[in-house]
Amino acid sequence: MSTEIKEIFPRLIDNAAVLVIYLDHNGQIVLCNKKTQNLVGKHTDIVGKNCLKVLFRDTDNTIKRDMFKAVLDDALTYRREKDFECHLLSNHGSLRLISWNITPIFDENNRLQGSLLFGHDITEIQERETSIKNIDGSLKNIISSITEYALYVINLDSLITYFGMGCEAMFGYNKPEIIFKHVNILHNANKAVYELSLILERVRLFGKYEAEIELITKAGTAIPVRLTVNRFLDANGKLTGYIFIAKDITETKKLEYQVFQAEKLAALGQLSAGMAHEINNPLFVVSGRLEMLKQEQLNPKLRDTIDLIDSQVNRIRKLVDRILKFARKTTLTLEPVDINEIIDQVLPLVHYNKLPPVKVEIEKFFEKDMPKISADADQLQEVLLNMVINAYQAMPDGGIIKIITSNFQNLYAQVQITDSGEGIPAANFKNIFMPFFSTKSQGTGLGLSICHNIIKNHNGSIELESQINRGTTFTIKLPFI
Repeated sequence: MSTEIKEIFPRLIDNAAVLVIYLDHNGQIVLCNKKTQNLVGKHTDIVGKNCLKVLFRDTDNTIKRDMFKAVLDDALTYRREKDFECHLLSNHGSLRLISWNITPIFDENNRLQGSLLFGHDITEIQERETSIKNIDGSLKNIISSITEYALYVINLDSLITYFGMGCEAMFGYNKPEIIFKHVNILHNANKAVYELSLILERVRLFGKYEAEIELITKAGTAIPVRLTVNRFLDANGKLTGYIFIAKDITETKKLEYQVFQAEKLAALGQLSAGMAHEINNPLFVVSGRLEMLKQEQLNPKLRDTIDLIDSQVNRIRKLVDRILKFARKTTLTLEPVDINEIIDQVLPLVHYNKLPPVKVEIEKFFEKDMPKISADADQLQEVLLNMVINAYQAMPDGGIIKIITSNFQNLYAQVQITDSGEGIPAANFKNIFMPFFSTKSQGTGLGLSICHNIIKNHNGSIELESQINRGTTFTIKLPFI
């Protein structure tokens, strides 16, 4: 044995992760390592002592001590290794299950010198495994609570073999009803075959696929996701399937859309302001000339024509005023207000507007003790009045308007205005808050744009949900003070 090994060998023994005890031929302990001392006691209490008295110093363990002695004697008598398990009382008072390996040691003349004992602390191993299981269980609970991610695995036949974290929450399927179903069930039926073949081909060529696509829930709803697909390999590196990780980006898309809409509205606002001023200048000239003509002695037919022109000029002026209102950055007069009180003040004003002669019921569901918001009461009333009138006009045959207030996550006062009318086609959603876009024959397309700007100036948000023939819901959120 080299000098280097001779120097390292005692340190290896001393720092081993198992109990190491060397006995002479009389059963006296000659050597023990740190692991043994941590379990049994100080070095001075071990070395030079009889191993049975050291290991089984508690009087209740006499049976186990006699059994251990019998196994030790058997190993020495028949010159063979023996394995034995027994409980020991540690110096800390805990009962430990130890798995022993007893090996007789002989000199070069084959004479017995002693025995080497290796002990594995089974209790420690079990505690470590329990800890790992607890950590694993905690991780599973954490992972399963992350609903914006879904992880699932398919085999080479494109059948779903694992439906893991977040899948049930995202897609609405439970495991028994989707395991071993073709993965196309999660893709748009019209393009599933092409889409899936493209995804898997990209993974085979480049090792990974990542893109934004839409997946389909059990209810048939399309949800935008960021999809990542990787190869699933066995222990030998053989391809056995594919791992899919889908992240729900619905909220991200909503935020992107809101930013996009805000940028478009800002640009249109600047353009509209410029156009309004340019229209106003010649309009004042036309109005002035009309007033001069009205003072002349005119025949009735010509006077009727001038009155008609004047009425249309006034109509243009009102439209220009609305354009300027949309484009102008209005100064807010903020004060603490109760959103429920604002709605109650608005509702009596609804019937002073031109409304269809149909029966409409307004139902209120107000959350009590709502925190106040900081708002310009007049502007907020304008928004709510506009929204209720729109709901009224969306029901030409009558119906129900529901106004619901709620505390949204202790952050926002939420107002939902729902009608049971004709609904808005999905194709119109992206333009609904754009100026000059209207589905009404007499509409200017500025009402909702102005509402959007007012809510935005209050650091709030306004969103739309609608289904054809099932009604529309506008949701307004305004931050609490």
